[in-house]
Amino acid sequence: MTTADDPLVSTDWLAAHLGDADVKVLDATFKLPGVLPLPKDDYLAAHLPGAVFFDVDAISDHSNPLPHMFPSAEQFGRDIGALGVGNSDTVVIYDAGGWVAAPRAWWMFLSYGHRNVRILNGGLKKWRAEGRPVESGEVTAKPATFKASYDPKRVRSIEQMIANVGNRAEQVIDARAADRFEGRAAEPRPGIRAGHIPGARNVPYGNLFDAATGAMKPLDELRAAFTGAGVRLDAPIVTSCGSGVSAGVLTLALYRLGVTDTALYDGSWSEWGQASGPPIATGPA
Repeated sequence: MTTADDPLVSTDWLAAHLGDADVKVLDATFKLPGVLPLPKDDYLAAHLPGAVFFDVDAISDHSNPLPHMFPSAEQFGRDIGALGVGNSDTVVIYDAGGWVAAPRAWWMFLSYGHRNVRILNGGLKKWRAEGRPVESGEVTAKPATFKASYDPKRVRSIEQMIANVGNRAEQVIDARAADRFEGRAAEPRPGIRAGHIPGARNVPYGNLFDAATGAMKPLDELRAAFTGAGVRLDAPIVTSCGSGVSAGVLTLALYRLGVTDTALYDGSWSEWGQASGPPIATGPA
């Protein structure tokens, strides 16, 4: 993958371009429900200079009871414009460095037709470890106009996923930790069953980056993580996780390996795992 195609940018690159008028930096830090301090409070305490907060829960379909589902194109455009981002801007997204939500936000931008979007490799963790400057407090952006057009090929519904269990047209890769995937650990959301979608493979998203530095692992290690889990990189892939956020880490790693036409199951396990949901599997893949 050439530098021009790579969805990741380095801290050096961003430091050199932070002042550019058409480079907009978004902090997409996210945590599971009940984990404190809240992501917004972390942002207010320390963020990259000029960064605006991208709230995964707010930029979502509020009419859907499932957590942070994709909004309409109209809402996404309105919400992104309110963050000061226009269609001609280069968007750079980061999170705290635990690789949870920056890839989700990146995939949303791609799904709504914005190609010029990148992720800061290593996030805030790597940025601060290098002694680079941070700011505190809220950044209020000057509103911009952002027109979004939704590409449904990048996202899957539960109906499509149920059909896929029967025909196995697409490989399903689950980003959750192995104990959750295998049904040995309780789900963090109440009322959700333990286990996985029948036929799914398991590539825990935490295996794809270096926890010490926050940087994504080299391409050969990413490739080994997928092929070692029985994934074929030359066949169709849908990524899944707990609620459609960390699945984006798999989507990003695959994209860096040249597999750019994957889809993401938006409802993920918070939908499939409901008591009234479809059949589930437990144990190893």
